[in-house]
Amino acid sequence: MLERIFKLKQHNTNVKTEILAGITNFMTMAYILAVNPSILSAAGMDANAVRLATCLASFRGTICMGLMANLPFALSASMGLNAYFAYNVVLGNGYTWQVALFAVFIEGIIFIILSITNVREALFNCIPLALKRAISVGIGLFIAFIGLQNAGIAVDSSTLVALVNFRDSFQTSGICALLAIIGTLAMAIMYIRHVPGSLLIGIFGTWILGIICELCGLYVPAPDAGFYSLIPTFTMTDFSAIGLTFGQCFNLDFSAVGIVNYIIVVFSFLFVDLFNTLGTLIGVASKADMLDENGKLPGVKPALLADAIATSAGAVLGTSTTTTFVESAAGVGAGGRTGLTAVTTGILFLLSMFFAPVFTAIPSFATAPALIFVGFLMFSSITQIECDEKNYVSAVPAYLCIIAMPLFYSIAEGISIGVISYVVIHLLCGKAKEVNPIMYILCVLFILKYIFL
Repeated sequence: MLERIFKLKQHNTNVKTEILAGITNFMTMAYILAVNPSILSAAGMDANAVRLATCLASFRGTICMGLMANLPFALSASMGLNAYFAYNVVLGNGYTWQVALFAVFIEGIIFIILSITNVREALFNCIPLALKRAISVGIGLFIAFIGLQNAGIAVDSSTLVALVNFRDSFQTSGICALLAIIGTLAMAIMYIRHVPGSLLIGIFGTWILGIICELCGLYVPAPDAGFYSLIPTFTMTDFSAIGLTFGQCFNLDFSAVGIVNYIIVVFSFLFVDLFNTLGTLIGVASKADMLDENGKLPGVKPALLADAIATSAGAVLGTSTTTTFVESAAGVGAGGRTGLTAVTTGILFLLSMFFAPVFTAIPSFATAPALIFVGFLMFSSITQIECDEKNYVSAVPAYLCIIAMPLFYSIAEGISIGVISYVVIHLLCGKAKEVNPIMYILCVLFILKYIFL
C-alpha cells in the first residue's frame, strides 16, 4: 500500500529510510513546541493552547504535504513571522491577538486562491536555475548559522557575532556548545561512513551525552538563564486549553484598527510567507535533485496548496503563520524523498500533543549538529553555479542571494536581493531578453516592498 501511495521505488527509497528521515525532520523541528508558545504568549495568548494549536496545525499541514504533493517537506509555525505577530502586530500596533490571527487567516485564503490559479507555481517556475541553486546554497548557510546559534557556539558580540567563550559559564553555555561540536563531528563521521540514520543517531547521541553530563554535574540547569534540565518529564497535557484559541480569529474587535495599516499587516504576512515558502521548496528540492531539467518541481502546485491550507487552518486553531520549514532539509539529508517522510513527521507532531514535555526537553544543542551538517550538504550545490566570466550576469546575483540569507537572517530577503540584482544586471548589460517577464514584475514588487513596507 505504501508503495502505491508514495511510489517509493520510483524515488529510489524505502520505508525504513523514509521513516528515519521523518523522525529526523521532527527532531530538528521539535523546538518549535517550546519556542512558539513562548513567543505568542507575549501577545497575551495561553501558552498551553498555543502548543496544542501548533501540534495540530503542524500535523494537518505536514500530512497534507505528504498526501497531496508526495514531498518530504514538513510544516509548522514560522519562526520570524511568529515574532512579527507578537512583537510588531500585537504589542507594537496595539491590535488584539484575535485580530492578528484573522490577518493570518486572510493571508492563508489569499494563498489558497493564488495556488489554485497557478500564480504561486508561476513564481516558482520563473526564477532562473542559477538563482534556484543559489537559494539552496544560501539556505545551507542560513540553517548552519541557526544551528551555530542554537548550540550557543555563535554568540552576540561587539563585532555582531563571535565564538563563545567555552570557559565562561562552562556548566551551562560552555558545555552545551562543546557537546554540539562533538555531535557535529560524530554526525559527519557517521555520514561519511554511510551509517544508516546518522543524523538521527547524532541527535539522540548528543542528547544522551548531555544527560550524562547533567547526572555527573558537568551540566547544571539554570532555568532563569534558559538552561533547563535535559531529563524529560512525563506529565500529560491539558487538552481543554485548545478552546482558549480555537476559532478566536473570528472573535473580532476592529474598533481600534486602521484599515490601511491592517492591509499592510496582511500583506507583510503574505509577502514574507510567500517567498520563505518558495525559497524553502526551491532550496531543499534542488539539493534533493527533485527539480527537472528545466528547474521545475513536479508536484509544486499541491505543495503550495498544502502550505496555504495549513496557514488558514493554523489561524483557526490558534497559531501564527504555518509554513514549510527549512529544517525539512534535515529529513532530505537523511534520505527522505517522498511524502512518507512528511506523513511520519506529521504523525509525530500529533503524538507530541500527548507527550509535549518530553519532546520539548530535546535541547537545541542536540539538534544543532543536524542543522550545521545539513547546511554543508546544501552548500555543496555551489559547485553547480557557473562562475566563469561569461556567466557573471547570473553568478553575481547568485552570490548576492547567497550571502544575504545568513547575513540578513531571512530567506525572503535573499530571494528579494537576488531577483533585483538579476534583473538590473541583465538589463544594464544588454541581456534583457534573457529575463522572464515575471521577473521584471517581481523586481518592481520587491523594490516597492522596501519603499512602503
